[in-house]
Formats: sequence, structure tokens, C-alpha cells
Amino acid sequence: MKKLLFLCLCIGITFASNAQTADKKWSIGVNGGVAQYNGDLGRDWYQTDKPYYGFGGITVSRYLWDYLDVNVSYARGNVGYDADVTGFKSDFSSVAMHLKFNLFSPKYIIRPYLFGGIGAILYDNQLNFHKEKIDTVLPSAGGGVTFRLSPEFSVYLQESFMYTNNDARDGVVSGKNDDYLFHTVGLTYNLGSSKDTDGDGVSDKKDTCPDTPALVAVDKMGCPLDKDADGIADYLDACPDVSGSKALNGCPDKDNDGVEDSKDRCPDQAGLTSLSGCPDADKDGVADLDDICANTKLGTKVNAKGCPIDSDKDGVTDDLDRCPDVAGVQSLKGCPDADGDGIADLDDRCPNAKGSAANKGCPEIAPADIVRITYIGSKIFFENNSDKLKVASLSQLDELSKILYKYEGASLTIEGHTDSVGADEYNLTLSQKRAESVRQYLIGKGILETRLFSVGFGETKPVATNTTTLGKAKNRRVELKTNY
Repeated sequence: MKKLLFLCLCIGITFASNAQTADKKWSIGVNGGVAQYNGDLGRDWYQTDKPYYGFGGITVSRYLWDYLDVNVSYARGNVGYDADVTGFKSDFSSVAMHLKFNLFSPKYIIRPYLFGGIGAILYDNQLNFHKEKIDTVLPSAGGGVTFRLSPEFSVYLQESFMYTNNDARDGVVSGKNDDYLFHTVGLTYNLGSSKDTDGDGVSDKKDTCPDTPALVAVDKMGCPLDKDADGIADYLDACPDVSGSKALNGCPDKDNDGVEDSKDRCPDQAGLTSLSGCPDADKDGVADLDDICANTKLGTKVNAKGCPIDSDKDGVTDDLDRCPDVAGVQSLKGCPDADGDGIADLDDRCPNAKGSAANKGCPEIAPADIVRITYIGSKIFFENNSDKLKVASLSQLDELSKILYKYEGASLTIEGHTDSVGADEYNLTLSQKRAESVRQYLIGKGILETRLFSVGFGETKPVATNTTTLGKAKNRRVELKTNY
């Protein structure tokens, strides 16, 4: 008996050398226990004052469903009974096939079960398979409980009832059939080849995430752990301990401004990414948190504290300075006044000579010069029916150019007029050409063309009657008008 138990234990250890996963379909086990009798001689089921007869065995089991297995068992040992007057003892070998109904699913560590099936018992020490030595077992039934020690190993306690078809094994020919109760304790080991493609310790059959990268921690379903339940696996989550958004790799953003809270200087107030999540009310590029000049005009250059800068250091900030790149005076909004006439050089047509606002910063034209200009206009003559200046007029225009040099900011309008002799259109054209001749002569003397304007009025603005020779002569004229 001891040799048989040792042999069964060795078989179990041999199979255990190949470690398998928890969902392997095959298992093998070794067991041992004691048998008790019930028959014509009496009954010792669950009696403790009778001798015990031991046995050992092996089992092979196949998974069918989470709640159903099929197994085949073999046992060898002794059965018997010790009565006051008579008794019996016999060697036996038994084989049985059972369907085992598990009451709990495989996820539970402790799993009670029931089973039922058929079997046969051979009463012979030498294992001579003669028909008269074999009893059939129908039914063979019982129950037990399994305790899972690891994904591979389990132990179980079991009660097996074996009801035979024979009444003679106890020496009494007629009466009750011989039945037995086996009290069993066993150890099982799961076998098989469970495929685990991604090597995460969860077989492909249970793995709902079969492509998990190597060395990534997974849950019981084979999916990467997500401790904060934000939908981003911990190995991809930059903030695995706190729920966040996918856009920020799993980090939180309370104000939804696109800057994760750990990097957001203003985590409770939506702001700009460029300003580390802080707002900028005046849009000057300085966060309101740092801005001591919060209402700066849009587009104004500001310093690090959000205040307008003063590029030319003249005491007028650039947002108020009309001349931000050159130092000026505060009264002229930061613009310089070279001639000190109170008109900014920017607006002064004569920045190097004191003038008046009425003359756009230029000095007044002396009354004598105004009279002289008018006089010169009356001494400008042309060839008959032509825009060609007469030689006598040239000296007058030379004098005019000298006067214009004195007043560099002044402009001159040259008006051409005719009498009524000839067609209106012809007279208009001739007057324009004559005025332009005067303009071109002055340009030739160095007067800027932007200061000179020519216009012809033809016969439209007479100053005398056109019915007399004297009146016509007065109407054929050039008028010179200065202005700023």
C-alpha cells in the first residue's frame, strides 16, 4: 500500500515540473483516504470505533465548462469490516468515470461540487481480471470542495458513495448489497498549453487586449491598468494617479484651456497656452497675473510687467507718443520741435524756421514780398498767340524764384487768363499752357515742383470788359498766389 501511494505521488510531481496557466483544460491528481463499509454485516459509515482501511489513487480531469468537468479515477487499497463475531478484508482496485458539477465559477478560490457516474471494483491482490471478481458500481456519486492554492495547484476533500451490484464480498450470500463510502483528500495540477501571445500572464482566450506591449502591467482581462479610470492606460498616462483628458496624455485641465494643471500658472481660470494657461485681458502678451498696467491699448509695445515702453526715453510712452522713435517734448505728444515754434517737426513745413500754426510752421511772407509777387505776375508776357515767354519776362521770374527760396514752405499757384477773342476751348487750352510755361521755368530755377501749381481759366474770369482794347489787355494776364 505504501509503495502505491509513493508511486502516485511521484507521478504527480513529474507532471508538476511543467508550470501552466489557470485556464488549462486538463488536470491530473493524486489522492488518498479511508474506506468504510455498509452491508449485511453492519454499517460503519461515519463510525470512529471501527478499523480504517486505506487506499490511494490518481485522477485525470477534463474541463468542459466553467461549471462542468469530466474525470476518470483509479484507486487501489483495502476494504473490510470488523464485526464482533465475523468480518472480512479484501484488496481492491477501482475505476470510475464521473461528471462533476461545480457550484461556483473558476474565479472563486473555494469551489464546492457534486458528481455522479459509474465504475467497477476488482477484488484481487494479483489483478486477475476474472468476471467473478468484478463488481459494477452504479451509481457512484458524492460531493466535495476544492481549494485553489495557485493557478496550477488545488487540494480537495471529497466523499464518494459507491453502490455495487454484489452481495457476496462480505461473506454473506443473501441480503443487502455491499456498498462503500470513501473519504478522500487529494492534490490536483492543471495541465495543457495556454497561448499568451503578448506575454502578459493572461492567456489569449481571456485576454481582451492581446497586443499589450511587453512588461506593461495588466488587469485580469489582460488590458493595461488604468488606475485613474480616465480611459488612458497607465503606461501611456503622464498623470496615472489622477483622471485627465486624452488630449493632454491623461493629465487634468480644470479650466479646459489646453494646459495641464501641473503646468498651468492659472489652473482655475482659462488662459493662453503661450502664457502657461493664464489670461491676457488687454492682449499685450503679458499674463494678467503679472500685468500691472491691465488696460494697455491694443498693439502697444509693453515691458515684462505689461506697461507701455518709452523707446525714445522722452517721458511719453509709445502708446501715446506720435514720434516713438525720436525724443520729443511732452506738450507735442513726444515729437521734437527743432525751431521751437510750438509746431512738431512732424507737422512743420518749415522745421528749421519759426513760423505760425496758420502757415503750418512756416514764417509769414513779408507784405512787401507779397506785393512784389503780385507785381511780377503782371509783368509776365508771352509771344502773340503762343505760350512762349517773352525775354522781358525772364528777369521777372528770376526775381520771383529768389523770393520763393526765402519761404521754403510756401507754395505758389500760377493762374493763366485770356480775353474773349477766339473760341472758348482754344482760350482755355492756351491759358493752361501759359501757366505751365511759368511753372516749368521756375522748376528750372530749382524750385521744388511740389510747391508749384498751374491752372488755366481761359476767358472765364475777366477783370475788365472784353469790348475795348484796354479791357482785353487787362484780361490777358498771369496771376500769382502764395499759400501754405
